[in-house]
Amino acid sequence: MTKKIVQIFSGLFPNFFVKIAFDKLANPQIRKLREREVEILNTAIKQDFSFMEFDIKTYHWTGSKESILLIHGWEGQAGNFSDLILKLKKEEFNIFSFDAPSHGFSSKGQTSLFEFTELVGTLIRKYNVRKLISHSFGGVATTLALFNNQDIEIDKYALITTPDKFIERIEDVSIQYGINKKVIQKLIQKLENDYEIIVNQMNVSDFVKEIKVKESIIFHDKADKVIPITRSKNVHKNWKQSTFKEVEGTGHFRILRDENVLNQVVNFIK
Repeated sequence: MTKKIVQIFSGLFPNFFVKIAFDKLANPQIRKLREREVEILNTAIKQDFSFMEFDIKTYHWTGSKESILLIHGWEGQAGNFSDLILKLKKEEFNIFSFDAPSHGFSSKGQTSLFEFTELVGTLIRKYNVRKLISHSFGGVATTLALFNNQDIEIDKYALITTPDKFIERIEDVSIQYGINKKVIQKLIQKLENDYEIIVNQMNVSDFVKEIKVKESIIFHDKADKVIPITRSKNVHKNWKQSTFKEVEGTGHFRILRDENVLNQVVNFIK
C-alpha cells in the first residue's frame, strides 16, 4: 500500500490506522544477529530473569574491575555490543547486558518504552552498577529510568547516539507509513490514556536535567539516517555534565563496530 493510498484511507478509517501505528510502536521486529555476535553471547553466563510477564535473557561476562551495564536500542539486543564487549573484557570490566522484553532471546509479547524503562532501573539496582553504556533508544529508557529513580547515582554514562523527544518517534512512524495528522492525534490520545503520560513531556533533553550522572559523553554520526544528529545535540545542550563527539562514516548501526568510536567509549569509561 503506497503512502498516498494510506493518507487517503487513514482519513476514512482513522481508528484502524491508529491500531497499525500503535502495533508498530509496541511490537519490535527481531533483527538477526551476525555469527560473530552469537559467538560473543555464547561466552557469557546466561540467566533468565522473570520480569512482569516476560522471561528476560541476561548476560554476564565476569571481570575484576567495575561493573558496567550495556543497554541496547529498540529492535536491538545484547549481541549488538559484541565488539565493545571484547574491548571491555580486555580491560577486565565486569559486564552485564540483557535482551529487553520482546527483544532478542527474551520472551515475546506486546511491550513498550515503559516496560523497557522499568527493566533498566531494576537491573541497575540488581547489578549495583555505576557505569552505563547505551545505544540509540536505550538512551531514552535509561535516562527515563534514572529520572524515575532519583536515588540512583551514576559515575559515567556513554550514549552511542540517542533520540530526544517521544513525539519525534511518533512523527517518524507517521512519515514512514504516510498516516495523517488526525491519526497521529488519536494515537497520542491512546498512548496518553493507556500509559497515563503527557507525550510532549517525554523528552530525554528534559530528563537529563534532573538525573544524577557525574559525567557523560554522547557519540553521534552526522549522517545518521535513523536518528538525526540534531536530536543528540539538543540532549547535549540541556545536559551540563555531557560532552559531545560528532563522528562520520559509521551511520546508526555500524557505529557499534567502529574501532575509533569504541576505543573512545572504553577510554571514557576507564
